[in-house]
Amino acid sequence: MLRSRDWVLALPVTDDGRLVMVRQYRFGTRDLSTEAPGGVMEAGEDPRVTAARETEEETGFAGGRARLLGTCAPNPAIQANRCHFVLLEGVRPTGRRAPDEHEEIQVLAVAPKAALAAALADAAQHSLALLALYRLRDERPDLFS
Repeated sequence: MLRSRDWVLALPVTDDGRLVMVRQYRFGTRDLSTEAPGGVMEAGEDPRVTAARETEEETGFAGGRARLLGTCAPNPAIQANRCHFVLLEGVRPTGRRAPDEHEEIQVLAVAPKAALAAALADAAQHSLALLALYRLRDERPDLFS
């Protein structure tokens, strides 16, 4: 069994309806992956706080209203942790990024509909990032029209 703290995937949306995403290298697939910003929660931390922190660290976007969209068990056969999906509405660029030491991240602001189409076309898509996009579509279908 693999033990890990819970983690968060954030869905930061700007006032003009763009979804802020990150593109980074993933060692498991040996390729670049476009996905929601996110990270591991501190002990006892609220997922909304983690989402806001990780979004600003990775993308330089902050602010807005945070709302939990749901939670899943990433792989209950071998993992005991949870992944939380948090919508951050009304984020704005701050210019304050603080990626981890070995993170090389490209920041993108895209139409959510285009993000979902690209994710569906990628056979190596991060499955939780895809689920996060579906959660966003269910919560804010207006962004996908």
